[in-house]
Amino acid sequence: DTVVFDDVLRVSDDKEIKVGTPLVDGAKVVGEIMAQTKGTKIAVFKMKRRKGYRKKTGHRQELTGLKIKEISI
Repeated sequence: DTVVFDDVLRVSDDKEIKVGTPLVDGAKVVGEIMAQTKGTKIAVFKMKRRKGYRKKTGHRQELTGLKIKEISI
């Protein structure tokens, strides 16, 4: 699956660095989605002292691995 990013904040090559205000005009990054996985489990524990209130939940962040194919200015 191919992904195109048009909102580029900064681009550099061997000779110069272009910084946008806020975006670089005409810059584009093309990438390919390699994998979609989930991160490690984060435990969330809520508690109120002396009240018997305890709540434990968890969260796993979704992660996307990209391979950059082309950066054009």
